[in-house]
Amino acid sequence: MPAVFTIGFRQKALREFVRRLREASVDGIIDIRLRNTSQLAGWTKRDDFEYLLREGFGIEYEHRQEQAPSQDIMDRYRVDKDWAAYEKAFGRLMIERDAIRAGRDILSRYRAPCLLCAEPSADQCHRRLVAAHWAEHLPDVTVVHL
Repeated sequence: MPAVFTIGFRQKALREFVRRLREASVDGIIDIRLRNTSQLAGWTKRDDFEYLLREGFGIEYEHRQEQAPSQDIMDRYRVDKDWAAYEKAFGRLMIERDAIRAGRDILSRYRAPCLLCAEPSADQCHRRLVAAHWAEHLPDVTVVHL
């Protein structure tokens, strides 16, 4: 049964982050942030993070921006804080972007992929929505939030 893991990097030291990945035997980080090169990304800035994961820990890295919410959806949520509206808008976007096809592709190439974003908890995070969408539409997929 394929598992999709999810993790957020905020409020986690690198040591804790890597420990969780290793314990879950994650072999690929799928970065689903809209932006991954700003100073706010800290130790997860794209190029340095990719190098660290591959060379230091043998974990593949790829940025899949099409699995991130649009800037418009994010801006609306920052203003109105309406999580239900965010979920609905992002759900439509996942259908438009054929998130299922991306999920199939990722699951065909990794034994234990892990969706990455910034939020410390998956409760109100798009990584939870992406993973749940895949689990709903792809056979036997389980979701584990690290």
